Amino acid sequence: MSSLFRVNAWFVVLLFFMQTGQSLLQAQSAAADSLRYEEETHLRNIRQLTFGGDNAEAYWSFDGKMLVFQRTSVKDGIPCDQIYVGKVPANAGEPFTYKMVSTGKGRTTCAYFTKDNKHIIYASTHLASEACPPVPDRAKYGNKYIWPLYRGYDIFMADLNGNIKKQLTTSPYYDAEATLSPDGKKMIYTSTKDGDIELYSMDLATQQEKRITTTLGYDGGAWFSPDGTKIIWRASRPTTPEQIGEYKELLAQDLVAPTNMEVWVANADGSNPRQVTQYGQANWAPVFMPDSKRIIFASNHEYKRGFPFNLYTINEDGTNLQKISRDKGFDAFPMFSPNGKKIVFASNRNNGGTRDTNVFVADWVE
Repeated sequence: MSSLFRVNAWFVVLLFFMQTGQSLLQAQSAAADSLRYEEETHLRNIRQLTFGGDNAEAYWSFDGKMLVFQRTSVKDGIPCDQIYVGKVPANAGEPFTYKMVSTGKGRTTCAYFTKDNKHIIYASTHLASEACPPVPDRAKYGNKYIWPLYRGYDIFMADLNGNIKKQLTTSPYYDAEATLSPDGKKMIYTSTKDGDIELYSMDLATQQEKRITTTLGYDGGAWFSPDGTKIIWRASRPTTPEQIGEYKELLAQDLVAPTNMEVWVANADGSNPRQVTQYGQANWAPVFMPDSKRIIFASNHEYKRGFPFNLYTINEDGTNLQKISRDKGFDAFPMFSPNGKKIVFASNRNNGGTRDTNVFVADWVE
């Protein structure tokens, strides 16, 4: 066999193994990203963490090692939302396991880790009643999408074994939707105690608080920016007599129709409020991205039927809207990990045609 032939033969063999290896890597990559739509270029290595039921509002601990989320699963004996904590898997082979940290009584919502990563805050109705509060009959309101503002909600601080250490709010109204500042010292939350749906900030050490919104309409779901200088939230602003009348009529029954909301930002103390989106329909679940300048939020504005919801990014001045997710059902509740490398969100994807919503985590690619 000539030297030239041997070289060519080895080259063919080497090329074969290189191509085979590349094909295997591509296959493995495709398998690893089977939950990602082709257009979702900012998401990589999507992993589903929960399976079955209604799982949402999953938020990172300050050290990025755990998630807290709310879960309903009737078949598992959880008739309405309870709060769970789980360790984020460090590798592909590690399962996501979680445990209940709320009381298992009443209904809960909107949990968030404290700065020490050893406690959570969350809203619960368990003091008002151990039973799940009744769901509004939407048929009475023309089958509109209605959110109940249960007066039984108060905000509590608990350890990771579920022991309540402190009650943070005590008003006989709706107190919920709480998150914390980056330094862990201030809480921002929503309450109806002054006759409208407004935002309040509270110093956790003293529990002294300040109302920071004053305009008629729903102000809720607020977050601080990562640098702590700004807040972001969702808001409705009824303006016509018909809109104002409907809003007040529902509010008198402790209800709100969150079908027309826009994203707003302000300084951390509530000064200089300004509207970011003007798309109509529901633009909500906004949070600042790691640079404290750009925003990610959920919206159905592209679809007049009100569905699906997808994730979008936008600059703080309302420019450069980009569509991030592509599920045909529901993508919402995004939150970046503290180091900005990962994102957690809730989605209807991969639910087998059911109504299940699950928690997903992915690498973020700029």
